[in-house]
Amino acid sequence: MKRLLALLTVAGMLPLCLRAENYPYRSDVLWVAVPDHADWIYRTGEKAVIEVQLYKYGIPQNGVTVEYETGDDLRPADVRGKVTLKNGKALIDIGTMRRPGFRDCRLSATIGGTTYKHHVKVGFSPERIEAYTAKPADFVEFWNSAKAELAGTPLKYTRERAEEYCTDKVECYLIKLDINRRGQAIYGYLFYPKSAQPGSCPVVLTPPGAGIKTIKEPLRHKYYAEQGFIRFEFEIHGLDPRLPDDKFREISAAFNGRENGYLTNGLDDRDNYYMRRVYMACVRSIDFLTSLPEWDGRNVIVQGGSQGGALALVTAGLDPRVTACVANHPALSDMARFKAGEADGYPHFSRMKGMDTPQKISTMAYYDVVNFARLITAPTYLTWGFNDDTCPPTTSYAVYNTLTCPKEALITPVNEHWTSDDTERGQLEWILATIGR
Repeated sequence: MKRLLALLTVAGMLPLCLRAENYPYRSDVLWVAVPDHADWIYRTGEKAVIEVQLYKYGIPQNGVTVEYETGDDLRPADVRGKVTLKNGKALIDIGTMRRPGFRDCRLSATIGGTTYKHHVKVGFSPERIEAYTAKPADFVEFWNSAKAELAGTPLKYTRERAEEYCTDKVECYLIKLDINRRGQAIYGYLFYPKSAQPGSCPVVLTPPGAGIKTIKEPLRHKYYAEQGFIRFEFEIHGLDPRLPDDKFREISAAFNGRENGYLTNGLDDRDNYYMRRVYMACVRSIDFLTSLPEWDGRNVIVQGGSQGGALALVTAGLDPRVTACVANHPALSDMARFKAGEADGYPHFSRMKGMDTPQKISTMAYYDVVNFARLITAPTYLTWGFNDDTCPPTTSYAVYNTLTCPKEALITPVNEHWTSDDTERGQLEWILATIGR
């Protein structure tokens, strides 16, 4: 690891104008949990102690009982206890681990009849976490065949100016891109620097997070185009992002429940799993971006978070045209790790009935991020938090430790399933440095 940055955030110092999901906006109560190792990392066999602090209106809570339970990452509790706060503080010994992994200390306290909860995870030799998922013997051949089929499909798309997202510095177009001969397509917003010249722009592909939803806040990352990049932010289900939000909610309720979600659709058959077309849509999007006359002919970047982080890594593994990869807390990672009794990656098939079958476990391996990570050669930048229960740190480390390409990590222990605006702008800075602009 070339750079390992631990950002330990003191909650009371966060400006109210920032989104701080760990510390709810305008809450009267503030939890602070401070591990006795500043980086929240211990060696296996080493004891971890957490200092717990609890404040209401900024006043330390004395005499309040804090109930706690500890367990491995996303696993049931195996220890329970209570401590009483003195001067608003108490120490909790959360023990150790004999194998590399994470322990989670889950806290609750009742004040004035209301129960408040918090948690904190610490790692034990996480740099030694290994992926559970093995690469199928014909993994490369399977995906080469899929790409060959895609290559035989003509590149076809429509382009419509999106006036509502154009600025004095940025041009925006709504793209409908065909992804196969069956008439399936994806939509996305394409952002250009104004007056972009032929052969001048690196391209950035940005896949979406999980769900059936519109493309939220398309202008949020307009600074990519302002810095000279062409950026394509897309959805994966073939739904026009201009549909009203209530229509997306109706579609999601009908076709994305736990029993019929797209991430389980066709999981019995590797050739018919829903995500096959999604992975190929990512490759087709690279075909589209590299066909643009303004592309600089060199730089192809993939960047995303959660499911989008997974798809960025998948695309980097599938497509040698990718020259840099950025991913936040990637989903779809070590999905069958529950077979080892450990935290599994989103969508957490361990929590769904009927997922633990030989056919489904086999299909998972063909679509698991750790197996694409083994193929990535482009420089890769990952960021993740320890307190994330959606894409747990166990599986983020499993991915990162698998990478053999040039790699860097920004580790933000206090983060749950989110990244700050500063972190996301820092990713652009990493991209600029990596491609030498």
